[in-house]
Amino acid sequence: MPRGGTQKDRSEPERKCLVTQESGPKQGLIRFVTGPDSQVVPDVLGKLPGRGYYVTADRAILEQAVAKRVFARGAKMQVTVPDGLIDAIDRQLADRVVDLISLARKAGLAVTGFEKVKSWLADGKVKVLLQASDGSERGKSKLWTPEGARYFGCLTAQEMGLAFGRGHAIHGALSTGGLSTRVIEEAAKLRGLRESDDSSPKGRKAL
Repeated sequence: MPRGGTQKDRSEPERKCLVTQESGPKQGLIRFVTGPDSQVVPDVLGKLPGRGYYVTADRAILEQAVAKRVFARGAKMQVTVPDGLIDAIDRQLADRVVDLISLARKAGLAVTGFEKVKSWLADGKVKVLLQASDGSERGKSKLWTPEGARYFGCLTAQEMGLAFGRGHAIHGALSTGGLSTRVIEEAAKLRGLRESDDSSPKGRKAL
């Protein structure tokens, strides 16, 4: 499986990472474009105009991209890398995941709260299990990821709270649907920036 947590699908357009030189689906990569001032601009939504170039959604690989100045090769010109580029990508990805979960909540496809999530798990309704990275490990261990579902714990309790329209949240779940698929894709990228390969909680299926 490519970095970034996405399955390789030959029907999807593939792009090559500037650092690893590996090709893969766009879902596992961060797109960049060159701004009018020759500055590298992350295009998290993949909609900005201009020639795009890609780096795997993994903090260590993005750090290599900055250190080795590979963006100039992708842009085919000299470019400027802004300070705090990777942290800016982190914030944009987190905002994207929060927005998608919020949309799912408003559509009735997401719930929060230990008992509500536990009830959805018991009823077999959970496609994605969400838990705050800074929540109690004891409390989080009482819930489980169903077979075929996905788990991620890369959002903070505050970010989870924003997604569910409250001050903070520890547990959340999404049911099956297109929004859940989009949450999985974007959360996989965020996880690549926030978690090491061995940081997934034991007993849970990580992205």
